[in-house]
Amino acid sequence: MRIIWIALISVGIASLAVSAQARELMPNDRYMCSWGAGTAARAQELKLSGVSLYAARQKIQAYKFAKSWMRMMAMGITEQTYDSPTRIKPAALRESFYEDCVRYKLARK
Repeated sequence: MRIIWIALISVGIASLAVSAQARELMPNDRYMCSWGAGTAARAQELKLSGVSLYAARQKIQAYKFAKSWMRMMAMGITEQTYDSPTRIKPAALRESFYEDCVRYKLARK
């Protein structure tokens, strides 16, 4: 009877290890979440300092981005940040955004 329990526990641990490996984030997913969190934090800083959405958009348009998808994504994140009534500090927003993004990416796998 003990051997059966040990075998079941071994199989359970092995399946957990396999599922943990399958749920790891790719480096580009981590980069995207980190970049998005930084963008949201900068937008929150601008919002809290009284900069208008129009001026924030102009700053984004003037910035040089490394990848083609970044400009539109930055616009979307900035608009959502300005539309939100929250007044939390940018550092807290960055952490929350990153955690939510990672959770979303893992759920999609």
